[in-house]
Amino acid sequence: MNAKAGSLPLPEIDIEEFRKVVRTRRSIRRFTDEPIPEAVLEDCLELATLAPNSSNLQPWEFFVVRTPELKAKLAHACLGQNAAKTAAALIVVVARPDSWRAHARQALEDWPEEKLPPIVEKYYRKVAPIHYNQGPLGILGLAKKAAGLAVGMTRPVPRGPYSNCEMKIWATKSTALAAQNLMLALRAHGYDSCPMEGFDEHRVKKLINLSGKGLVTMVLAAGRRAENGVYNRQYRFDQRQMVHYL
Repeated sequence: MNAKAGSLPLPEIDIEEFRKVVRTRRSIRRFTDEPIPEAVLEDCLELATLAPNSSNLQPWEFFVVRTPELKAKLAHACLGQNAAKTAAALIVVVARPDSWRAHARQALEDWPEEKLPPIVEKYYRKVAPIHYNQGPLGILGLAKKAAGLAVGMTRPVPRGPYSNCEMKIWATKSTALAAQNLMLALRAHGYDSCPMEGFDEHRVKKLINLSGKGLVTMVLAAGRRAENGVYNRQYRFDQRQMVHYL
């Protein structure tokens, strides 16, 4: 039987090393010709999937494109951006709002402990289907929204997702967290990335044979940064403008 998570010793964390990873992560626009080793890519993708996510339903997929011909076509679909044209690998990060049902079943089948806690079984068998299922034409979602508005007048209640559109947002939020893990993992290995939103989603989906209702959250260019890979100095708005202590 696996040891309980709470009993595992925590390793010491060097905040300065973490700070270096975060501060030196930049959106790189040009990469060298150096390939990313297979083992590095696999490790980065594993770390990506350790990202926190809603109900541990892991609503994401990653399509790693490294073959020159397909990479060139994908770079064209990314509007010919230099980051896409020079990357050693292009990783299409996909959110899957349609995977919750299959992943709820898999969560029960793959439970890492010998005994499945009753509360976990109840959640994935009964609660999740009510929470994430929007029904034909979104009718169930509308009913849940009406019930939520009524009950919410007297006590706190979850406010969604109440529609297929909100399910897309739900999946994208978790997928974006995984993408950030991926970018930081690449930087920790000495490589870099550039998350791109400028692309023709229809063409990208066709190139990677994306099925179902998958959403291309971003295309991530990855590789070793070139000397001219950073276009501008990094700056952010004053933290006091964005952070509020209440």
